[in-house]
Amino acid sequence: MGSRETEPWLLENGTVKRLTRESRNGHGHSRNAHNLSSSSLRIKSDIPLISRVPSSFLRNFLGNLQEVILGTKLSVLFLAVPLAVAAHYFRFSRAWIFLLSLLGLIPLAERVSFLTEQISFYTGATVGGLLNATCGNATELIIAIFALIQNKIDVVKYSLLGSILSNLLLVLGTSLLFGGIANLSRDQKFDRKQSDVNITLLLLALLCNVMPLLYKHVAEPIDALTIAKATLNLSRVSCIIMLIAYFAYLAFQLWTHKYIFESQEEEVNNESAQIGLWSGIFWLIGMTAIIALLSEYLVDTIEAASSSWGMPLSFISLILLPIVGNAAEHAGAIIFAFKNKLDITLGVALGSATQIAVFVVPLSVIVAWIIGIDMDLDFSLLETGSLSLSILITAFTLQDGTSHYLKGVVLLLCYVAIGASFFITGLPNDKDNDMGVGLESSKRHISRV
Repeated sequence: MGSRETEPWLLENGTVKRLTRESRNGHGHSRNAHNLSSSSLRIKSDIPLISRVPSSFLRNFLGNLQEVILGTKLSVLFLAVPLAVAAHYFRFSRAWIFLLSLLGLIPLAERVSFLTEQISFYTGATVGGLLNATCGNATELIIAIFALIQNKIDVVKYSLLGSILSNLLLVLGTSLLFGGIANLSRDQKFDRKQSDVNITLLLLALLCNVMPLLYKHVAEPIDALTIAKATLNLSRVSCIIMLIAYFAYLAFQLWTHKYIFESQEEEVNNESAQIGLWSGIFWLIGMTAIIALLSEYLVDTIEAASSSWGMPLSFISLILLPIVGNAAEHAGAIIFAFKNKLDITLGVALGSATQIAVFVVPLSVIVAWIIGIDMDLDFSLLETGSLSLSILITAFTLQDGTSHYLKGVVLLLCYVAIGASFFITGLPNDKDNDMGVGLESSKRHISRV
């Protein structure tokens, strides 16, 4: 039994072999907070049992199937994937297609994190870190791209804004609440260095998002078409600035100040590769393709779900999509808060919010620019105010490097207040009036024509 722990099994090309500590260190391995969070939902497999299967092809297939599909506590939700496909082809209710697609994305997002970690065992720490940074929010990015293709700019803006708010208020608030309850006898402590870096980047993203709104109000005497064009150009310049900041953040995280982000890994036992390199690449491509398919279903049916459920489109995009899309990651963050490992929890919540704010949002604007869609950063006053106050409240909550359950309660109540405001002020399936973005985009298009 001891040899199994020191020399873990690796299944590749139909054979079972040992992956020694020396070989792991030779390749280098990078695990970020997202990987660590997802690892709390994984189920360890008994690979030596599969090694007794006589056929090498069948042995390899069963090993990969066990690790990738059955190796998570969320595996039962994989059933929603074929059900969503069947519902689409048999023309079931569009609200059911939306719900099944939403549920199917939960385990897929967690498995993408698992597969990027597996590949990073072989690619080295730097490439693995870049892969984790790229795929960390693959679900949100794919949904945004499909929504852009269908010119549903309001859905893109709401879903990305909702991802930031859910990470800052819901995930962090729930984690601090349950972590504080589990550690009532003392305040939980964490290293402020990582959180300070993320808060600084979030404030930069906030500045870039506020500028188009401020310009629009300052330039009111100018004609609407000129304002719209200037706002669009200002947004694109701001997005380029944010992407530069993101690449600087990657260099900071992976090279110059790597020690700040490595401290969290000391809390977790060293793990080994469970599948081979090419198997990991194959499964990652397959999972990404399935995510793309479900994302297309999701975007196609979101208005029907809004109308059927009597919920505003703004509320579904801002609240439901981010919660379900990151459910596995969020659960892991809460589990580590229970274990008094707040550095990992903060890495998940703040890291995800930062990646969305300074990478996915500006990248969505650039992608829209490339495909001929005029998407800008002009959120309405309600959305911009919600983002501003959320970042500031989070910054003040984390300023002293300690936490207790009351801080979690405050963050959660802030999230409830924001969610309630969008639920009350929105109109079911009225995508053009929810935020005004769709209406403005239509007016701009008509003006140009």
